[in-house]
Amino acid sequence: METAAMNFQPSWSQALVAKTAREFASRVLAPAAAARDRHGNFPEAEMRELGDLGLLGVCVPEDHGGAAAGPVALALAVREIARADASVAVTMAVTNMVAEALSRFGSVDVRARLLPRLCSGQEVSGSFSLSEPQAGSDAGALATTASAVEGGYRLRGSKLWVTSGDQSGVIVVMARHNVPEASTDARIARRISAFVVERGAPGLTVGRPEDKMGQRGSSTVPLTLDDVFVPESAVLGQPGQGFKVALTALDGGRVNVAAQAVGIAQAAFEAACTYARQRQQFGRPLAEFQAVQMMLADSATALDAAWLLVMRAACAKERGVPFTASAAMAKLFASEKAVEICDRAVQIFGGYGYTREFAVERNLRDVRVTTIYEGTSQIQRLVIAKHVLAEIAHA
Repeated sequence: METAAMNFQPSWSQALVAKTAREFASRVLAPAAAARDRHGNFPEAEMRELGDLGLLGVCVPEDHGGAAAGPVALALAVREIARADASVAVTMAVTNMVAEALSRFGSVDVRARLLPRLCSGQEVSGSFSLSEPQAGSDAGALATTASAVEGGYRLRGSKLWVTSGDQSGVIVVMARHNVPEASTDARIARRISAFVVERGAPGLTVGRPEDKMGQRGSSTVPLTLDDVFVPESAVLGQPGQGFKVALTALDGGRVNVAAQAVGIAQAAFEAACTYARQRQQFGRPLAEFQAVQMMLADSATALDAAWLLVMRAACAKERGVPFTASAAMAKLFASEKAVEICDRAVQIFGGYGYTREFAVERNLRDVRVTTIYEGTSQIQRLVIAKHVLAEIAHA
């Protein structure tokens, strides 16, 4: 299994990024989180301010408009933002993922023209569009096509579950190269590429936002691409390298989802601890009852273990060593334990926890999707098993 040396004390620059995110979350996000959830308001102004703070291109080099602070700093920042508002955290995390993909695989034109605008918040957010009506976990079944035309490509197809797809100035779209039916070259028929589609592109239609259980301040929409033209410079990497782009982005994205899950769970855990100390039953605080102490102990242990897995994966990415399995482990463990921690928090609050008067109700709704997006828990287990079996076979 991939391992990485870990320093449990953040560097000065990493601590500064975390402090910046924590102060912004406390000052701006937390006071309006409940209203954002209730009304489904997209955090446009907040995203622009995150751009001003350098938190939308944390892993992007400075000469591309980013902060060049690295994956560990990004995980720290995502956790702090998620403690206040998971909706803003996922929007921020996906934008960082898109910015990093553009920085790593984008053409000179894309890096020079779009990256500074994305990292600064001028484009509000970035979106990653892979899933389709018949292609969720089975990404290889995607049917959106890219037909070569003079000067570029025409994209046709439908996409689902696009985070911020109605708000983003930059959308990464995965499409299969359209080849003549008579072609016998199976390799060409399987080729998938990643394309950059910009806001307002003719033929790009945004569907009705999904009415979701949680993370309601983050918009999730379907997209229709009807002969959307993109120039050759809009291809990320080389034509046919779409899966490489997607898997690279998703590995990093899974670290950020794990950090987000830990942040949501941390908020619920802290609220449960405070409530247990204050709430009186049978003449003494809930915190004095062993049953409640056991729940808090389990949550505290799971939180620490989850965060260690997140840091291991982030450190591996920062060192440039393979981290696919580490990211899958972090995402699997952190997301599933975070659901348990938030559920325990609601239980400790009792009837009050089931009302919107307390944030633990929102925490439980928000955290549930972390076991689904960026690859379900079942997909993470397949990724982990594949790597474990390969290592054993190699040994």
